[in-house]
Amino acid sequence: MAKLFLVRHGQSQWNLENRFTGWQDVDITEIGKEEAKRAGRFLEKEQIDIAFTSKLIRAQHTLKIILQTIKKPDIPVIIDEALNERAYGTLEGLNKAETAKKYGDDQVQLWRRSFETAPPGGESLKDTYNRVIPYYQKFILPQLQKNKNVLIAAHGNSLRALIMYLDHLTPQEILKTEIATGQPITYEIDTSPNEKN
Repeated sequence: MAKLFLVRHGQSQWNLENRFTGWQDVDITEIGKEEAKRAGRFLEKEQIDIAFTSKLIRAQHTLKIILQTIKKPDIPVIIDEALNERAYGTLEGLNKAETAKKYGDDQVQLWRRSFETAPPGGESLKDTYNRVIPYYQKFILPQLQKNKNVLIAAHGNSLRALIMYLDHLTPQEILKTEIATGQPITYEIDTSPNEKN
């Protein structure tokens, strides 16, 4: 049995400004830094052997603060864009409330939370799932199978995709799943040969 810790990055500047961020490289705020420290304090007594994060600064900065807080700044860190937030296409940079006024609440909610509907020029959650899960299976699961405890610092939608897979959720169930910034989620992964997770 190995542990998998999932942490959504701390509050970013565009979280604060209520903008669609996607693949835009926006750093965390002072509140985000505090959230990362709090996540680190939560994980202080856990053994963490290796960490994975996205290519985006808000996830990397959150991870760096967590590792400093738990006094393990030198553990191996793997960076890959497979763990990036979903791309929001032409919505990136737009204020969510103003976008809802323009297109309607239902349409914006569909773009944000449905499994199969992609925003214009962007990715659906299904698209995100189809890059996150193969990466998890190929690179992260083998670490867990070696009984290494793994920390992933990533994003709301890349983590929603992974949670959908780990918890065997339907597209309707994942629709209702929200992930708070800077609050670790812990999984115990059964690494016996018959376990598919």
